[in-house]
Amino acid sequence: MSVATTTLAPAIALEHVSKSYPGGVLALDDVTLDVEPGTFLAVMGPSGSGKSTLMHCAAGLDTPTTGRICIAGDEIGGLDENRRTELRRDRIGFVFQAYNLVPSLSVMDNITLPLRLAGRRPDPAWLASLVARVGLADRLAHRPAELSGGQQQRAAIARALVAQPAVVFADEPTGALDLQSAHDVLTLLRELVEELHQTVVMVTHDPSAAAQAHQTLVMADGRIVDTVRRPSAADLAARLVALTEA
Repeated sequence: MSVATTTLAPAIALEHVSKSYPGGVLALDDVTLDVEPGTFLAVMGPSGSGKSTLMHCAAGLDTPTTGRICIAGDEIGGLDENRRTELRRDRIGFVFQAYNLVPSLSVMDNITLPLRLAGRRPDPAWLASLVARVGLADRLAHRPAELSGGQQQRAAIARALVAQPAVVFADEPTGALDLQSAHDVLTLLRELVEELHQTVVMVTHDPSAAAQAHQTLVMADGRIVDTVRRPSAADLAARLVALTEA
């Protein structure tokens, strides 16, 4: 299954990936997927469908039982934990529901933390452009507790983007936000994809959030059962209801 078409290596490529757990639980069942650069992809499905396991394996947070995974053309299978950590730091950005900002650090220090951990200096022009783009240029000296939830999530998005990764994984990024803040964050993610050619893979249970993506993968029983291009929230909600009742 391929999402979009380009001559570049896919941002993420999974080939016949399966993941099983003790007790015979098959969380992923022979999943093959290409996510091309510049794609905003949502992944949704009922509880236990495998969507979180798909993200964890694709992001190098978990190891598949079988299959092959590449990030921007580089295979991550067989890497030791140190190399896996370096790959996540350098090639992958993460946005979580709970923001995961460091309370004692300023917004600027939170945003640049991945670069400091890698021993790298931020490009001043890129950093200035990024903080302006996420609307935090006047909040950089603040601590996370002094920001609204939406502002904290925008700081987390900037942190995910500061190293210019191959792909950003967003795990329920609007789950802790009010409706307006959620709308603003989703709009920002989509604009960053379109303006910066950034690849974003978002796991969500919310049909309204998934409807902001270019495409949505619908999962059930560890498999991709449908791919919906430019979906509507109503269509996705109906598909989820059908899967839950099946």
